[in-house]
Amino acid sequence: KLFSLLFSPPSQYKFRDLTIEELKDVSKTYPNFTFSMNTYTFKDGSQKDLLNFSGTVPVKYAGNSYNIPVRLWILDSHPFAPPICFLKPTANMGIAVGKHVDARGRIYLPYLQNWSHPKSTLTGLIKEMIAKFEEELPLYSLSSSDAARQSELLSYIAKITEGETDMKSRSKTGSRNEGCFNKITVVGAGDLGIACVLALAAKDVADKVVLLDLSEGAARGGTMDLEIFAVPNVEISKDFSASADSKVVVLTVNSLGNAQTYLDVIQNNVDLFRGIIPAVSHYSQNAVLLVASQPVEVMTFVSWKLSSFPKSRVIGVGANLDSERFQYILTNLLKADVLAKDGWVIGEQGEDKVPSWTSCNVAANQTEAMAARNSREKVANRAMEVLKGKGQRSWSVGLSVADLVDSIMKDKRKVHSVSTLAKGCCNINSEVFLSLPCILGTSGVIEMVRLEEDPLVQEKLQSSAGSIHDLQQQLKL
Repeated sequence: KLFSLLFSPPSQYKFRDLTIEELKDVSKTYPNFTFSMNTYTFKDGSQKDLLNFSGTVPVKYAGNSYNIPVRLWILDSHPFAPPICFLKPTANMGIAVGKHVDARGRIYLPYLQNWSHPKSTLTGLIKEMIAKFEEELPLYSLSSSDAARQSELLSYIAKITEGETDMKSRSKTGSRNEGCFNKITVVGAGDLGIACVLALAAKDVADKVVLLDLSEGAARGGTMDLEIFAVPNVEISKDFSASADSKVVVLTVNSLGNAQTYLDVIQNNVDLFRGIIPAVSHYSQNAVLLVASQPVEVMTFVSWKLSSFPKSRVIGVGANLDSERFQYILTNLLKADVLAKDGWVIGEQGEDKVPSWTSCNVAANQTEAMAARNSREKVANRAMEVLKGKGQRSWSVGLSVADLVDSIMKDKRKVHSVSTLAKGCCNINSEVFLSLPCILGTSGVIEMVRLEEDPLVQEKLQSSAGSIHDLQQQLKL
């Protein structure tokens, strides 16, 4: 049967002998797997008839034995390219999004990332799959009500695992949220996520705030307290469908995992976002994505790429908090309220942020203009020194997030310094996100506010853009 599958048209497997030997090993080791030839549709819309096999892998977790359903697609360049792997959850199973599995059921493993023939084999891959699933079970049992709520998502996952990946064919979910016109979803129930929920509830900018708790095990202290004290209009859920039709989705999750380097930390976050962004963008196709996860510039870029949303609807919290503090310090501590309305903190979060201005005071002559510029620079430097002593705690970032959401939900058309696609600004030619003054409304970024031309500021922005772009190039999206 395997021989006929591999050698019958329209199969175009380049290394048939090697491939069939591997598949024989799989069949011998895991006799429950069934093999077939089906059409797989890639993200770019191209299609290929690929051999695939599905079945269950045995997993022991917490003293119990489970059979985890999976499906593996074999590329025609096998064994020199890794297979594409998916979970195949039944109607009463939910996907536990984690380090190795995204919301669509796509499986990501170090074995796949480091695939190298002849060291890497299908049986070796399945063994690692079992080992990783025993560390973090990828599926959980749904109650009958939860199973009904997830039926649409499971249908969507089934389409993807069959190769139907056309994102434009996805239908909106409506019945679950009828009567709820202004919904905000916060993804992540850590300290920052809960701080955002409380700040949003205090601002009263939405009919409902949904907190998506992606943590495993029993309820964590924060979410339990939210339930105990019944914060009005706040729903806590582990089900992505609860986020359907949100106007704004706030991303607060961060995954440290077993990271050894800064790049590893960011890659862990990227792996986590691969499971989150497709799911929330599926359920809220017209939402504005507001990223508070760190590093915010990179994770906003990742969210933009994974969601396929227009750049105007993917923004990061950027330097909004620093800018608000900067303007407050200028007005209330340094008594320079005339300068405050035009002063912004821009660029990259952290030590490389820089003060800038969106307009220039008119001076009668060049000498007065130079004196005004020097005076303004001194005041800005004093304000930035004060800023250095101000940390960004969860509650302060939560207030900043609520400030941004308020401007978006109420279409205030207020200017904020947020992370936005900087390509084309200040001679930046790469796709990077930096904090720049932008007018915000219901559709996200309406317009970028023009900055005063300052060679030193532009040089710093270009330097930040270069370092961020270099970092992005090392990530596996």
